[in-house]
Amino acid sequence: MKIDKRIIPLAIGGLGIGTTEFTVMGLLPDIAKTLQITIPQAGHLISAYAMGVVIGAPILIGYSVKFPPKRVLMAFMVLFTLFNGLSAIAPNYTTMLIIRFMSGLPHGAFFGVGTVVAAKMAGKGKEAFYISMMFTGLTVANLVMVPLVTYIGHTFHWRLYFAIVAVIGLLAIFFLKLWLPAMESNQNTHFLEELKFLKNKQSWLVLTITAIGFGGLFTWLSYITPLMTVVAGIKSSQMAYVMVLAGAGMVVGNLVGGVVSDKLGPEKTCALLIFLMMISLGGVFFLAEHQSIALVLTFMCGALSMSIASPINIMMMKAAPNSEMMAAAFMQAGFNIANAMGAFLGGIPLEYGLPFNYPSLVGVGMTFIGVVVSVRYMYLYGKETPAEKEATAECVSCDQ
Repeated sequence: MKIDKRIIPLAIGGLGIGTTEFTVMGLLPDIAKTLQITIPQAGHLISAYAMGVVIGAPILIGYSVKFPPKRVLMAFMVLFTLFNGLSAIAPNYTTMLIIRFMSGLPHGAFFGVGTVVAAKMAGKGKEAFYISMMFTGLTVANLVMVPLVTYIGHTFHWRLYFAIVAVIGLLAIFFLKLWLPAMESNQNTHFLEELKFLKNKQSWLVLTITAIGFGGLFTWLSYITPLMTVVAGIKSSQMAYVMVLAGAGMVVGNLVGGVVSDKLGPEKTCALLIFLMMISLGGVFFLAEHQSIALVLTFMCGALSMSIASPINIMMMKAAPNSEMMAAAFMQAGFNIANAMGAFLGGIPLEYGLPFNYPSLVGVGMTFIGVVVSVRYMYLYGKETPAEKEATAECVSCDQ
């Protein structure tokens, strides 16, 4: 299959974002040692970045919707590159905390605008696949860049990690300038107008699916290391390979989710995938002590963790047709809320001394709620609207 080069700049941006977001987890002890702080304090750098994502996405998009998307994406990537570059030279903990917050600001906004741009470039019937191609950069980051950059950070210095991310950012800016087509901006909107979609019940159902249903998977991912080493009996030295396996699942699941969504429709695909998440998390709870099965489930859960990204973003764009970029930005906030909820709720049984497979049982409950809401959404909004039917008919007649 020939890859449309116009989508490559968005994928490179996703590669940089994925690398900066996930590599830090493996380098916390190194960062803590240099900055003379505890590892829990270093963990606050992750929280600061996540807060930047949640706050930055709606604000940056709200004030940039009137500008051409190409210029906006380049501006977001300039901010991303700048603050990651500054992270490489931050002299102390307080400065680093502020810079990591600033680094997170363009994350959600980039994906928000990028999602809409990818869908517009795709044409009718290929929107989910093009969005999945953009998120391929994020999945490749987990498969290749995170292990590689973590190794470089451990072996040489963790500051090189941020320098590498800044270089990826520069590449993204260059290819955005070179290959991303110019698109017209929406001059007939403003910040408050963009937020009107929040009055829409349809939008809140999608956000609920994202925050709670998708959050179930983060109960598994947040505690994957103790799960695999203590419950499944895998050596700590082999966890890098386990994470590569999960990353490979993310790459496959992301692309498959986009293709299936274009064929079945995003609503049916979303309900099916969250149901499969629930089954897989149940499998983790009951079968994780069997090492070979635990590895298979690692790949499956990794695949499911990214397979939903394309269909649920399409659902949100359909729920907010006049505020697509802002809605997509809120989706990024929703994913980060899912991350936080999954880690927090999944940790509750551990505080009571229960084994490390119990967070996944919490995930089963969260994904069950996601299944119920997804089925409800499919029942209410899963049918093609008259406008969509007319557009599909026009496309068919054009092809003939």
